[in-house]
Amino acid sequence: MKNSKLIPLIVAASLFTTSCENMSPGENAAVFGGAAAAITGGVLVLAGVDPRLAIPIAAGAGLLAGGAAFVVSKQQATARQRQIALQNARAAEARLLAQQRATKPTTRSTGSSVAKKAPAQGVPKYIAVDTVAQPQSPSQTKQQMVYDTETKKLVGNTVYNVKRTPSPGSSVKYDTMTAKYVGQ
Repeated sequence: MKNSKLIPLIVAASLFTTSCENMSPGENAAVFGGAAAAITGGVLVLAGVDPRLAIPIAAGAGLLAGGAAFVVSKQQATARQRQIALQNARAAEARLLAQQRATKPTTRSTGSSVAKKAPAQGVPKYIAVDTVAQPQSPSQTKQQMVYDTETKKLVGNTVYNVKRTPSPGSSVKYDTMTAKYVGQ
């Protein structure tokens, strides 16, 4: 019976967040932090946890979710952002392939045994590249898009507005995929 009370809360939260794509990082933080706090608090109260304990836990969950949402927001890409991201992605992929060829394993004969160089690092499936900001882009953020090196296309039409730029070569989570950040 307790689960039946939770379903309307989940449906309401889902409907509430369906149009969050073009919001600023601060707006995303407020929406997702508030939703996380409400859901966490609701679940704890339904589970029978004392409200004096549930409130601080829910507030903490809201702060964590709000902080994570503040770091990355997203918006629809313009044609110019797609064009720049695609140029940057193709150039970065060419650099990665050149690096891979430069470290490609080779064999050389050393008497009766064969010595090999270390195996080359493969080009990752997803790479994240920088693109240009638009007037509607949140201030003090870096705009990034994700490129699929197998299909040779940008993944979706989403620009990620990143508050803290990752270091080149690091792995970054964008929605459901992990991409290697290569910058420009």
